[in-house]
Amino acid sequence: MAPPFRADHIGSLLRPQSLLEARSCLSSPSQMYSLDIPQSVKDAEKQAIHEVIQLQLQKGIRPVTDGEYTRHIYYGGFFEKLSGFEAKPDLPIPDAFRTDFPTTTGLAKMGAKTRAAVVCTGKIGYRDSPYLSEWLMLRDNLPGHLWREAKFTMPAPNYQHIQLKPGTAWTKDSGYTSDQEYFNDLAKCYSAELQTLYDAGLRNIQVDDPHLTYFCSSQFVEGCKKDGTDPDELLDLYTRTHNQILASKPADLHAGMHLCRGNMSGSTHWVSGSYEKIAYKLFNETDYQTYYLEFDDVERAGGFEPLRFLPRGKNVVLGLVSTKTPDLEDPGVIKEKIHSAAAVIASAQRVRKDEAMECLAISPQCGFSSSSLAGGLGMTIEIMWEKLQFVRDIAQEVWK
Repeated sequence: MAPPFRADHIGSLLRPQSLLEARSCLSSPSQMYSLDIPQSVKDAEKQAIHEVIQLQLQKGIRPVTDGEYTRHIYYGGFFEKLSGFEAKPDLPIPDAFRTDFPTTTGLAKMGAKTRAAVVCTGKIGYRDSPYLSEWLMLRDNLPGHLWREAKFTMPAPNYQHIQLKPGTAWTKDSGYTSDQEYFNDLAKCYSAELQTLYDAGLRNIQVDDPHLTYFCSSQFVEGCKKDGTDPDELLDLYTRTHNQILASKPADLHAGMHLCRGNMSGSTHWVSGSYEKIAYKLFNETDYQTYYLEFDDVERAGGFEPLRFLPRGKNVVLGLVSTKTPDLEDPGVIKEKIHSAAAVIASAQRVRKDEAMECLAISPQCGFSSSSLAGGLGMTIEIMWEKLQFVRDIAQEVWK
């Protein structure tokens, strides 16, 4: 089955100035998990979402997203709304986190002393849907026949666990005695959320797991070993959990996974390295249909060689257009890269290149504003739309 769209995008969009001003009262990193949102901010979010959806429709940009405008950061709004979790706004760096964890190592170099996280302090349970209100705001700005052309994003289940010092993602008082118990209950919440969103009309979900690329980083792998953690066993735990959350999803709910290497303000990324170390397991041992992978920079993301592990029946959306620079890519170079990726897949699967092209699509390498605070250096809203239209046009030319 082909990917849902030949021209795709990762979800987050630059915030308009009106929304940035409204959210300025929530700009502190310690407030990223705040559930106390002033009504004035909610009103600004609602208006901005309506406007950005209309712009996507007018410009022919698909899939339609809400730009993640209700979130401070791409992973916000989920864990902290489940029972059993408690937001900790000021955990100390580095003591509360994994040894040599790339994100906190990078933040420390920038002068950060603390970082917010969400810790399990009790039995994990699904009370009310964390994201239903967000999805309904997106859905209700579209006519019914376009609901299928919308995409919704959510963070990976391992987001909190992978960053926290081993043994601290859940407390002794939580009742859990192992990571597997923790993830078993968390996976049930994810499955319930997917069903809730599906029942409300969602047909395309993207799970964002940029931290899986940390397993391609020797810094992270060696840090795990210093902590007494086997990185291979940790990766196995996470891939099992991904499959747990998908095990009962409806057959016609398309599920994709996005990986990158960090996309914070100022074009910051946290790690570099090819997908080679995780590609086989990623493609063959997780049950996602489509993988959204950054490939815009060889030094940061490596080449297309890991695509040889892609099995038949699965898709890759090639993130070839950068959200980190305002410069518009050369269309000829982008087309050449698409065909190069197809050639790797065709050779490995022993199919014709035109057949391999059927499992590919194109997108920007990441969202345009993973954090609400800022995007890539020099990136503007006007350039963002230009890049999205560029992706659209390239796809129309390549997949005629």
